[in-house]
Amino acid sequence: MSDRIKSLVQAVRSTLSSVFSKSASGIKAGARVTSESGLTSKVTFKRLVVLSLVGGAIYAISTHPPIKHISRGEVGVRINQLTGHADQVRDGALIVVPGLHELRLFNLQDQIYRPTRSSRADGDAPFQSVEGLSLGVDLSIRYAVDPTKLTNMSTSLPENINNDIVEPAVQGVIYKAFTLYTVREIFSSKRAEIQKQIEAELKPRLAADGIILRSVMMGKVDLPANYKRGMEKLLAEELESEKMRYTLELKDKQVKQTALEADADKIKREKAAEAAGNEQIIAARAEEEAMKHVLPFKQKQIEQRKLEAEAEKVSRIKTSEGTAQARIIEAQGEADSRRKLADAEAYRQDLVGKVTSSQMERDGALLTKHPLLIQKTMADKLSDKISVIIAPPPADGGFIGAALLGAGKNNKPAQQKTGTETEAETANENKESQ
Repeated sequence: MSDRIKSLVQAVRSTLSSVFSKSASGIKAGARVTSESGLTSKVTFKRLVVLSLVGGAIYAISTHPPIKHISRGEVGVRINQLTGHADQVRDGALIVVPGLHELRLFNLQDQIYRPTRSSRADGDAPFQSVEGLSLGVDLSIRYAVDPTKLTNMSTSLPENINNDIVEPAVQGVIYKAFTLYTVREIFSSKRAEIQKQIEAELKPRLAADGIILRSVMMGKVDLPANYKRGMEKLLAEELESEKMRYTLELKDKQVKQTALEADADKIKREKAAEAAGNEQIIAARAEEEAMKHVLPFKQKQIEQRKLEAEAEKVSRIKTSEGTAQARIIEAQGEADSRRKLADAEAYRQDLVGKVTSSQMERDGALLTKHPLLIQKTMADKLSDKISVIIAPPPADGGFIGAALLGAGKNNKPAQQKTGTETEAETANENKESQ
């Protein structure tokens, strides 16, 4: 603490001395000017001192700005030089007083370390296997700074974390890990185990220095040239033997598959034949059982049809008898109707004759009493056929239509006929005119 205070006081002293030296030089120059001009005074001297102090402060702020900006993805640790207290600040602006505070910036994003000198078998620092052979491995160590430990470890962490902390820790673990395995195991079967072992040993070492280990990735393995050629031949022979073994196993499985397929086909045919026989037996039994029910049913159908035929016969007989009786009744009714019609017609004709006879007697008596009615009747009959009749009246005062009818004096005796004859002639004339 005392050393830190001493260094801080020394820094403040040096800063103030530089500022006062610049101010004093400005004051001396002003004093010379005022002495030469004869205008020296205490007021002017104080103003010059204040202006010099203000100018020195502005210069110090411009050369050493007290505000620092922390970018995204970074964290800043501000250390107080007097008390040694450290504050951790994330994104934003931070006031840092020169000579009083010290600011350290740390990147919180994941970083990757690759030991490039050990990536090739013929490189500068290759790995060694348990056989003593050199080999190269492409390793990727992904890590990040632990923000929870930065406040306490900010003063002890070096500027270059990658070279000063991560690289020594990684080198101390990976060389020892590869010496426990053979080249073949490293190349083929033990990759995941080696990664887990390196990660398990490296994580607590880095955590002690405030580093979080994210993952260890093991990439390409570079083998020695001679060992690579020998391994390629060995792998080719192993592949050939594996291929032959798989071929023989395949053939054996094909033979077994053929035998199983034949057995399956045989069993399938047997089962099919057995099923067909069982099906026929079941069908015969079903037919036998069905016939037991079908024969009584057929017999009942025959009896039913006989009964239906007898019923239809009786129905037809009854229908014929009913039709005959209906026809007899209709004939009797028709005969009675015709008889009654004939009686009615005879009765009507009798009444009509009687009425006609009585009418003719009345007409004869009327004509006998009034002969001019014949002329009137004739005129009535001819009224719809003859509009105007022009005829001279007879001189003897006879029938006015005698001239039209072609009758003269010679016909006078005809006018003296009986009333019955006159009526008959009139009726005949009416029929002719109609």
